[in-house]
Amino acid sequence: MSSYWLLRITSIFLYIHHATDHLVWEAHAHAKQPQQCTPHQGPDQTSSTMRKNPLSVDTAGSNGTAAATGAREHGELVSPSARLVEDFYIVVVIGVATPVNLPAARAGIEAQLARYPRFRSIQVKDGSGRPRWVPTTVNLDDHIVYPRLDAAAVARDPDRAVEDYVATLSTLPMDESRPLWEFHVLDFPTSEAAATTAIRVHHSLGDGMSLLTLFMACTRSAADPARLPAMPPTPARTGAIWEQPRPPASAGALALAAWAWSFAVLAWHTAVDVASFFATILFLRDPHTLFKRVNHAAHQRKRLVHRGLSLDDVKFVKNTMNCTVNDVLVGVTYAALSRYYFRKTGDADTSKEIRVRSILLVNLRPTTSLQACLNMIESGKGSDVKWGNELGFIILPFHIGLHDDPLQYVCKAKKIVDRKKSSLEVVFTHLAAEVILKIFGLKAAGAIFHRMISHTTISFSNMIGPVEQVEFCGHPVVFIAPSGYGPPEALTVNFQSYVNTMMVNLAVDEAQFPDCHELLDDFVESLRLVRGAASSLGKNNKND
Repeated sequence: MSSYWLLRITSIFLYIHHATDHLVWEAHAHAKQPQQCTPHQGPDQTSSTMRKNPLSVDTAGSNGTAAATGAREHGELVSPSARLVEDFYIVVVIGVATPVNLPAARAGIEAQLARYPRFRSIQVKDGSGRPRWVPTTVNLDDHIVYPRLDAAAVARDPDRAVEDYVATLSTLPMDESRPLWEFHVLDFPTSEAAATTAIRVHHSLGDGMSLLTLFMACTRSAADPARLPAMPPTPARTGAIWEQPRPPASAGALALAAWAWSFAVLAWHTAVDVASFFATILFLRDPHTLFKRVNHAAHQRKRLVHRGLSLDDVKFVKNTMNCTVNDVLVGVTYAALSRYYFRKTGDADTSKEIRVRSILLVNLRPTTSLQACLNMIESGKGSDVKWGNELGFIILPFHIGLHDDPLQYVCKAKKIVDRKKSSLEVVFTHLAAEVILKIFGLKAAGAIFHRMISHTTISFSNMIGPVEQVEFCGHPVVFIAPSGYGPPEALTVNFQSYVNTMMVNLAVDEAQFPDCHELLDDFVESLRLVRGAASSLGKNNKND
């Protein structure tokens, strides 16, 4: 094995246990007017005016200066993981409590987000054909979109107007000759907020957790605008998953045998998971269900919808069941999908259990603190923190079935998640992706990556947000709903915590899930049932 790969494996091992513990499995008129969509020129029409260059544009010769040539040759290389997600986009819908003060918002974006190095860079091929991040000039008028929607449609149903507009973004290309991020400002009240902003960012700029951390670093506490918002405490890093301390001799032979056995179990689980990973690429497909993508056209219009759940209820179940928040969310997802499936299919066989699988993208880079992000923004130096995509994959089984006891969904989720923590699957899938890309090139690697995802059914993630209300450029944030589009799956489920709310966000193929709000209702009802069962269990335990 070359020294390069030995160093790669060593560095990744140092972060694997931390990543799996989090299970951030693997998504705040004095100038020129921003880009607008007129009432007669909706967002679909404006897309025709955008330049549709390849993602890695080759500008060699377009600027003959030595500075441009040097930037092309010495800019940071685009990571292999970022190249694999070239068709993936992250969309964060944010509701604010006041109408948008455009000059203040513009000044804040210019002073903060636009200073982040990736937000002022484009991908450019060097002399060897390798894409690199090269600084460019940012014109905010290209990135702040202030659409003029049909006034009658907005007055009739403002919530639907926002939802329709955000869905339209999934059909629009981004101009790849400029930094790949946009703010779409929908400055009218809905049932949730006084105004809404949809932030669209290309996945190559960072994974969902990294970008959310960056956004949070640009916000301030609503209670004290002089400080950064409070985030939940993160578990202390205990080292790599394989760094189990050897028990002392005084512990006896049984303890030593258990220690050795844990490594055998780790090796076995890893071997099984890696074999499943390659089988999924080659031939192993999920069974066809109503959740499996039907239309395999290159671009499907995605509808992004969300619903708030009680974070207190989630934590109550967690404490009662002695599990993690992630275990509860996976269990609630099992329950919601099961309710939806049996209602829609009319299947009377309640003993049936269907096993589908979810792809979870895990960024192996360590979590960056808000203060480190703030320092990076203020200095304008991307080298201040490790950033970007360094992705591995976890294939997580999802079970669809009906249980008399709703807590069975959480018990099953905990068992599966605990099993996945005892594996180095994410390390080997990350290295496999890098090797495939290095040997076969981007086109072949992209086809393999696409094939792997299309053989599964769902994408799933869970991200942690602030524990207090925040302000972005002086605008109090009411809700945060991150999602995205691009993966060849009909359904993506993402959870995002914010203050005392756990937001469930769905990205669905619009034609396949015309009743996606019913699926959101199933999430609400599933948590209600699980919480009720946990409450009954707690009372019984007290009586005992």
